[in-house]
Amino acid sequence: MMDAAEQNMILLTGATGYIGGRLLSALESNGYRIRCLVRCPKNLAHKKSDSVEIIKGDVFDPGSLYKAMENVSVAFYLVHSMTSPGDFESKDRIAAQNFGEAALQAGVKRIVYLGGLGDSEDLLSTHLKSRHEVGRILRQCGVPVIELRASIVIGSGSLSFEMIRALVERLPVMITPRWVSVSAQPISITDVLYFLESSINLSINDSRVFEIGGRDVVSYKEIMQEYARQRGLKRLMIPVPVLTPYLSSLWLGLITPLFARIGRNMIDSIRHTTVVNDASSNDVFGIQPQGVSEAISAALCNEDHEIAQTSWFDSLSSSGYWTKVETEQYGNRIIDSRSYKVNAPASIVFQAIEQIGGDRGWYYGNWLWKIRGWMDLFAGGVGMRRGRRDPHHVHIGDAIDWWRVEQIEESKILRLKAEMKVPGRAWIQFEVRPDQDGSIISQTAIFDPLGLWGLLYWYALYPVHCFVFAGMIRNIAKWAENQ
Repeated sequence: MMDAAEQNMILLTGATGYIGGRLLSALESNGYRIRCLVRCPKNLAHKKSDSVEIIKGDVFDPGSLYKAMENVSVAFYLVHSMTSPGDFESKDRIAAQNFGEAALQAGVKRIVYLGGLGDSEDLLSTHLKSRHEVGRILRQCGVPVIELRASIVIGSGSLSFEMIRALVERLPVMITPRWVSVSAQPISITDVLYFLESSINLSINDSRVFEIGGRDVVSYKEIMQEYARQRGLKRLMIPVPVLTPYLSSLWLGLITPLFARIGRNMIDSIRHTTVVNDASSNDVFGIQPQGVSEAISAALCNEDHEIAQTSWFDSLSSSGYWTKVETEQYGNRIIDSRSYKVNAPASIVFQAIEQIGGDRGWYYGNWLWKIRGWMDLFAGGVGMRRGRRDPHHVHIGDAIDWWRVEQIEESKILRLKAEMKVPGRAWIQFEVRPDQDGSIISQTAIFDPLGLWGLLYWYALYPVHCFVFAGMIRNIAKWAENQ
C-alpha cells in the first residue's frame, strides 16, 4: 500500500461545506495532495498551499470536471442539492451522471461518496431516495465506488447538532412532534472522517456500500436529553400526536438556525428510521465508533472554543438564494456612501469592522436588525440565526448573519453580500485608509433593485437605512478610538 505522499492527486468536491472542509484539513495534515473543485475559488483561497490546489468548476459543467480529474486517483463526491432552491432530485441526478462519466473518461480509480442511511425497501423520504439514487448512478458509471451511508452526524457546526443545540439551549419546555422518537444511529464527525479517509486505501477492487453508524441506537429526543444532561440543563418535553413536517419546519425556522425550506427536507428524512442493518463496515475499516455521549462531549469541547472548523452554513447553497439572483436583470444601481474621520490607526479600525455581526451585533440599532431578521425568517429566508463562526476574524465565503463575505483585504476592505430575501441584490462595503492623525472609514451600501418592487423596497426603507448606517459608522469609529 502506498504512503500518502506517494499517492496521485485526490479530488475533493464540497470543500466549502461542513464535512468537506473538515476532510480537507485531515487529508492535508496527513500529507495528501488535494485538488479542490469549487464554483468560487476565492471562497477557498485561504486554504491554498503547496499540497492544496484550488480549481474552478461545477458538477453541472462536464468540461470543468474533465479538467479537474486529470491525474486524479481518488475522487470524493460530497455534493448534494438539498439546500438549493427548486427540484433538488433532478439536480442531484444530473450532477452524479456528469461526475461519473468524467471520472471514467479521466481514468479515476475510485470514487468515494457519502450518502444517507435508510432501508431501501421502506417508503423513504424524497431526500433519502435521492441520496440512494446518486449512489446507484455513480456505481453505474464504470468506476469502482465506495458509498458510505450515515445517519445523523454529530459535531460542532453540523446541521443536525446545531439544530439540537439551539432547541435545547433556547427552550426550557418543548412541544415535541412524533418524529423526535424515531430511531437513528448517530455518528461522530471524527468517525465519519476516519471512514472517508480510510476509503482511499481500502483493499477492495469493486464497488461496495457500507452502512456506518455510532455505537448507540437512539432517538432525537434521547440525543437532546443527553445534550441537556452534559450542559446541566433541565428540559421538559411534551409530546403531541400531530405536528406536520411543514409546521415543524416553520417552528425550527423560528427557533434554530434552520430556515423553513431546509427544515422541511430534513424533517421529511428524520421521520424515517436510519439505523445500521449491516455492521460489517466496522470490521472492514478496523474501527469501534464512538457512542452518543462521547460524540456530544467532543462537539461541546469544540463549541466551547467558539470557533468550529467548518459549519453547515459555510456552503454557499445554504442561503438558498444566491444562485438565482445572478441570472436576473437589474435596473439602476443605488449607492449610499458615507465617510468618517477616526482618531485611530487603520489596523484598529479594521478590527472593529471585521468583528461585525454575530454576538457583537451591528454597532447600532441592533433591535432594528433583529426585526428585519424575523421578517426574513417569515419570508423563508436565512434571518440572523447563522451568526458567525469566529468572533474576531473572517475569510472569503464565511457567513455573517444573513451576509456572505465576498471580499476581504487585511486592514483595507471588507465587502459583504446579502443573502436575505430582497427584491434585488445588496452589498455593504467598508474601506479603511490611513490619514493624517488616524484613518478614514468609508461605508457604502449598494443595491441593485429588481424592477419596480425593488425601487419601492429601497425607498420605503430609506429613512431607516439612513438612521442605521449613520449610527453604525459612528459607533465603529468610537469603538476603535476607545481601544
